Amino acid sequence: MNTPTRLFDIPYYQLDKYPQEIMFSTKIDGEWQSMSTKTFIETANKYSRGLIALGIQPGDKVGLVSSNRVEWNIMDIAIQQVGAIGVPIYPNISQKDYLYIFNDAELKLCCTGTHELYHTIKSIEGEVASLKNLYCFDEVDGVPHWFEIIKDADTINQEDVEERKNGIKNEALATMIYTSGTTGNPKGVMLSHNNLLSNVISCEPRIPADQHSSCLTFLPVCHVYERMLHYLYMKIGCSIYFAESLETIGDNIREVHPHIFTAVPRLIEKVFDKIMAKGDELTGVKRKLFFWAVDLAEEYELEGKSAWYNFKLKIANKLIFSKWREALGGNVEAIASGAAALQPRLARIFMAAGVPILEGYGLTETSPVISVNCMKNGVKFGTVGRVIEGVEVKIAEDGEILAKGPNVMMGYYKQPEKTKEVLDDDGWFHTGDIGEMVDGKFLKITDRKKEIFKTSGGKYIIPQVMENKFKESRFIEQIMVIGEGEKHPAALIVPGYDFLREWGKRKEIKLTDDSNEGLCKNPQIIERVMKEVEEYNKQFGGYEQIKKIALLPKEMSVEGGELTPTLKLKRKIIMEIHKDKVEEIYRN
Repeated sequence: MNTPTRLFDIPYYQLDKYPQEIMFSTKIDGEWQSMSTKTFIETANKYSRGLIALGIQPGDKVGLVSSNRVEWNIMDIAIQQVGAIGVPIYPNISQKDYLYIFNDAELKLCCTGTHELYHTIKSIEGEVASLKNLYCFDEVDGVPHWFEIIKDADTINQEDVEERKNGIKNEALATMIYTSGTTGNPKGVMLSHNNLLSNVISCEPRIPADQHSSCLTFLPVCHVYERMLHYLYMKIGCSIYFAESLETIGDNIREVHPHIFTAVPRLIEKVFDKIMAKGDELTGVKRKLFFWAVDLAEEYELEGKSAWYNFKLKIANKLIFSKWREALGGNVEAIASGAAALQPRLARIFMAAGVPILEGYGLTETSPVISVNCMKNGVKFGTVGRVIEGVEVKIAEDGEILAKGPNVMMGYYKQPEKTKEVLDDDGWFHTGDIGEMVDGKFLKITDRKKEIFKTSGGKYIIPQVMENKFKESRFIEQIMVIGEGEKHPAALIVPGYDFLREWGKRKEIKLTDDSNEGLCKNPQIIERVMKEVEEYNKQFGGYEQIKKIALLPKEMSVEGGELTPTLKLKRKIIMEIHKDKVEEIYRN
C-alpha cells in the first residue's frame, strides 16, 4: 500500500507493511491482552457498519469521552471510515463544559469510558437535543454497552463502508478537538485528515522507533499530541501498550520495557523528584556518589566537554545512571516531551544519564507539532528543536511565533471571527507564544504572550521562565509568579512537603505539626523556602525578583480546577481560588 492519504488508511498500511500480533495491548485482571493489526481492522469495520445501521451520516458528529483504551482507537477509525466527525472530549471536565461542547458540536452519538462518565453525560442528555445514542465501553448492568452499536452491523454490507471511504478526500474534516482553554468556553479546532497526516509524516524521521519498538501510552489520547503520536506509532508499526493509570506508570514501564513514551514536564519533574528522594535515602559513600553523578550531569553538554569529564561521566553512568535506566524499563530510546516548557536542567541531566528527553512544541491548532529536538539532526538544551519539514516559522516584530504549513487547522468551528484573530490572510497562524531562533535553526519559547505581565512600575515580567528556574529547587514543588499591576512580583508556592519533612529531620527541627497545613504556617519553614527563593532571585534583574511568598497546603491539580488536562497553570482561576493569600501578600 502507498503512503496513507487519510487517517483511517494508517491501520491498513500497517497490515500491509508491518502486520503486528501486538498492535495494542491492555492489562486486564493482571494480564496483558493484545489485539493484532488484523483483528483491529476487522473490529473497526464492524463498528463502521454498526454506525451506518444506526443512521450515522457523513458529517455527523460522534463524541468519545474516555481515558486511553483500545475501544477509543477502534471507534476513532470506525467513525472516520463512515465520513462522520470524531469529537474527543476530556473525561475530567466540568458538566458545564460537557453541555457546551455537546450542543456546540451537535453530537448525535457518544461513547463514554466508565459508568460514572456515562451517568455524568446521561444527566445532561435532556439538554442536548441532537444526542440520539449514548453508550459505555465498560460493561455495567442497566447501561447500554458499546457492543449494542454493532447489533445490526450484519445488515450492512462492507461495500457500503468502502463506498463511504472512497468519498473521503485528504483535505476533508476528520475531527474537532475542543481546546481545554484557560479562559472562556472551549473552541472546536477543526482538523482535516491532511492536517494530522502531514504532521505524522513530518515527525516520522524525528522519532527513534520502528516496527520492532514498543511504546507506553498514558497521556490523554483525546489531546492532539498523544493522538497524533498514536497515528505515528501505527504507521511505523510500533506496539502500543496502555498504562493502567498515572499511579501505575512506574510498574507498567518495568513490565513493558518501552522504547519510547511521551510525557509532559510536570510528570518528568515528578519522576526526577522520586529519583532524588531515593538518593536521599542512601548513606555514606553511596549517597556521595549519587549526588556527585547528579552534579556532573548538570554540567553536561552534547559536545565540547573534556576527555576527563567524559571519563567521569562513564563512571557515573555505570554506577548510578544505569539504575535510572533500569527503573525506566532498560530500553528507553527517548521520552518525547511537550505541552509545556521543560526545565533545561532536567533535559541536560536525563540526556547525560542516557535517557534523551526530546522536547517539542506545537498547539492543537497546528496538529500539533511545529518543532522538536531530535538526536539525528540536533538537540539544543533550552530549545524546542528545529522546525519540522514542510512547516515554516517566522518571528513577528513583537516576538510572537507565527507558523504556516499543511498542519495548520481549517479554523474554529462556527467561529469565523475567532479564526480570523489567529489565522491571517496569508495563512500564518499566530501562536500566542513569544520566541526566538537560536543559532538560526533552533526555536526557543520564552513565554506565552498572554501570560507576560507588567508591574505598576511598567516593567515586564515573564513568569514561565522564572517558574522553571525556581522549580529547580527541591524545596519548591509548584510555583506561580504573580504581580500584575503591583509594585513587585510575588509567588504562590506549593513546597516539596516530603522533602521539607526529611530536611526538618536532618536539621533536627522540631515540627509540632508536620501536616501540609501545619508546615505551610510554620515560620521556620516559610523562612527556609524564602531563603531558597532569594538564592534563585540572584539570577534575575532587580525588578523581577520575588519579594514575598505564600505557601499553599495542597498541590495544584486538574481535579482542583487549577491545571488544564495537560497540566498547565490556569492562572486566572488560581488567582481567584487563592485571592485571600494574594491580598495578604500585597496588603502589607
